[in-house]
Amino acid sequence: MAQQKKRIQAVVIFLLFTVYFLIAARPIPREIILAPRWISSLESGSQEGGSYAQSGELLPFTLGARFGYVDSSGQFAINRIRAGDIYLSQNMWTEYDARPVGIEIKNISEETVINIENPGGYPVLLDNRVFILGSEQNALSEIGSDGSILWTYEFGAPLTCIDAAAGLVLTGSIDGAVEIIDSAGERIFYFEPGGSRYSVIFGCALSRNGSRVGIICGVGRQRFLLLERYGNSGGEYKVVYHEFLEGEFRRPVRILFIDEDRRLVFECAGGISCYNIRSRRGIYIPLDGEITAIDDSGDQGYFFLVTSREQQGKELIGIKFPQDGLVSLSRPADTRDAVFMRALFKSGDVFLGRTGSMLVAGGGSTLISFDLEEK
Repeated sequence: MAQQKKRIQAVVIFLLFTVYFLIAARPIPREIILAPRWISSLESGSQEGGSYAQSGELLPFTLGARFGYVDSSGQFAINRIRAGDIYLSQNMWTEYDARPVGIEIKNISEETVINIENPGGYPVLLDNRVFILGSEQNALSEIGSDGSILWTYEFGAPLTCIDAAAGLVLTGSIDGAVEIIDSAGERIFYFEPGGSRYSVIFGCALSRNGSRVGIICGVGRQRFLLLERYGNSGGEYKVVYHEFLEGEFRRPVRILFIDEDRRLVFECAGGISCYNIRSRRGIYIPLDGEITAIDDSGDQGYFFLVTSREQQGKELIGIKFPQDGLVSLSRPADTRDAVFMRALFKSGDVFLGRTGSMLVAGGGSTLISFDLEEK
């Protein structure tokens, strides 16, 4: 009888353990790793124009005295030594003098696609469009495919930031004004955030569909603002979130929509903040050093940047954002778990770019590619 009771107890314990295991067990979390893909030397791989077999999407790069385009296999479409100022976009690029008397816009085959005579300013290539920012930085013109001026818009003060998407142009100026201009050169939105001792716009970003605007503004209580479009006119935006920030910059501030416009990231004093559009919350991640390069895609919730410190050199940092922002932007207690990798390296110049699951980092005269893999 006692033996039978022991068997019954053993069976019960086994069943309880099995039920507990099935209910309480969780899969081991998968980790993201950077798997080396290729390494290319800018000096040995020099290429200026010509045809080649392109493999995957091209990534524009600037590193030290060189610039160009590299594909997913590490082959260069263009790899040149810069002789002046440059502006690169996904499909076009230009190199120009400090006071250009003419500007040639070229494609990745080194063909001149737009020739601008007497530009009266400097080129800006955004949203597959060509603009000229006036020499006093208070006028903007769009240039047509034949080099002619399609429209010109004059501002009340010099511009401090500009972005373009969905046929719209977003600008911020030193007098604290935010404006949105449509494809015909007409202003459809005007806004002065205010709320600070001195009004100035330090950074602005436009979502890819043009429905959201991010702004960093003010001196003497600097603020982050998110605006969203409403109504049927297409030109009405309202503030849906704002936050006073600790510390403040008196220089242009990086701010951009990432992860297919699901998040908005921007520089903060001593770190970086990420605002989750869906949850209406954000996180602050403290960082050592100054941000010198930044990943502009942030796909799948993974985000990379490079910081610089005088003694330690450069550091590549990988961040995995929580699925939902769980805390206020005003410095949560602990977000160290968001940083999943750190890699120190020595280099005077740096480059960081990303397309899909491929991350490309550059230092010295070398580009190194990694694949983001989960294991």
